[in-house]
Amino acid sequence: MKKVFRYLENRLLDEIKKIQKQSEIDLKSCDSELKIDAWRVKYLGRKSRLSLILKDIKNLDPAMRKSVGLSGNRIRNKCQIMLEKALNDLKLEENDQISIEDYTLPGRFNQVGKLHPVTQTLREIKKTFVSLGFQIAEGPEIEWDKYNFDMLNIPDNHPARDMWDTMWIDEEKNSSGNKMLLRTHTSPVQARIMENQDPPIRVIVPGKCYRYESTDSTHEWHFYQVEGLAVDRKLTFSDLKGTLYEFVKKIFGSDTKIRFRCDYFPFVEPGVDMSIYWEGKWLEILGAGMVHPKVFEKAGYKDPELTGFAFGMGPERIAMIKHNIDDIRLFYSNDLRFLGQF
Repeated sequence: MKKVFRYLENRLLDEIKKIQKQSEIDLKSCDSELKIDAWRVKYLGRKSRLSLILKDIKNLDPAMRKSVGLSGNRIRNKCQIMLEKALNDLKLEENDQISIEDYTLPGRFNQVGKLHPVTQTLREIKKTFVSLGFQIAEGPEIEWDKYNFDMLNIPDNHPARDMWDTMWIDEEKNSSGNKMLLRTHTSPVQARIMENQDPPIRVIVPGKCYRYESTDSTHEWHFYQVEGLAVDRKLTFSDLKGTLYEFVKKIFGSDTKIRFRCDYFPFVEPGVDMSIYWEGKWLEILGAGMVHPKVFEKAGYKDPELTGFAFGMGPERIAMIKHNIDDIRLFYSNDLRFLGQF
């Protein structure tokens, strides 16, 4: 099997080199914007051979993915630089052919910036839930442990506290018995809303979160979350499933397959994770469940017929799936070659 993967790796590396050589030859003959754009589609488009090769890296043995990925991305970046240079050279040639006395020449416009891909995904998520009747709420990123943990059924001695690598601002409790931290999720805002608002409640909470952990291709110490909460009389798990089904259809398409599996979160019971079937495999995109009775108790809700559901997701995770991105750190590297693709 290793020989097969090695053969596939060498074949892909050779093909990437051929693509680089041929792209340089073809670009030299592009003397118009139309031809340059056709070159861009051929070598940088989503259906280009280079893009398909990078997409197929997952079929390689893990030990061999790095060399193919590095080579492919290097060529793609070089092609992007070649493209920008060709367009700039073409504009310079056109400007040289225009007389300086031609006052009918329109003014030059600055390039318009784009929204960050995570911002785009956040806006898409918020728009979807607003269409389903949810409101949007925000809260403090510097939070009390009362809201981050205690009111969510995670007291001091609860083993679930180990699930969050917390960045404490104040290790000692104040006179009110609270400690200060950088919130580890946006659920504290839900606790604040329930503390100050009577049902019915339908709200989503987008915002930044922080955890004291090492970064890698799937983990960041700072990231966004979108939490959702619905509280009313006689809400059921079917209402939760129906809401999330509609969300997935609007974000990923109406034909997307969805799977729920049992999972544990201290503030819901029962708890589930939800996955979608995407490009031949199941990918988890969020956690959810019915609000735990103890959370209602701490919020001061006493109506026995009150029920609710909650869910939480990472916009970066959803953006990575939709755009075939394999490293979360790219979102915050400020590399304009990456950000300019969106």
